[in-house]
Amino acid sequence: MGTWGAGNFDSDTAADRLGELVSRLVAGVTEAMNGDPVELEPDEYGGVGVPCDLELLLLLHRQGWAGVTLPPPALIRSWQKTFLDVWERTIDDLDPDPAYKEERRAVLTETFERLAEASEGS
Repeated sequence: MGTWGAGNFDSDTAADRLGELVSRLVAGVTEAMNGDPVELEPDEYGGVGVPCDLELLLLLHRQGWAGVTLPPPALIRSWQKTFLDVWERTIDDLDPDPAYKEERRAVLTETFERLAEASEGS
């Protein structure tokens, strides 16, 4: 098809670029989920980075650009279980304020759920 509009993302090349970016985000999350669970703890790089990457995937998907393909919902839900299991096991070690703990749990759960729902609708 080549180019179908004047926008920055209105071409096959741009779709390829987005596909590469999405693949890197998904690969990073997959690596974190399959790696050492310590890296997913709330105060570790993966514990902060994974939710950021999921949010970026969702933002890209919502744009409706070609080249953005989300992982299957079952995979996202398995990531959710892995991530939240680690979070629940370790968050109290950081002595968080109870209100923060409740709010953060809700945000994390919602992040995974929104991405899984978007993937189901793709």
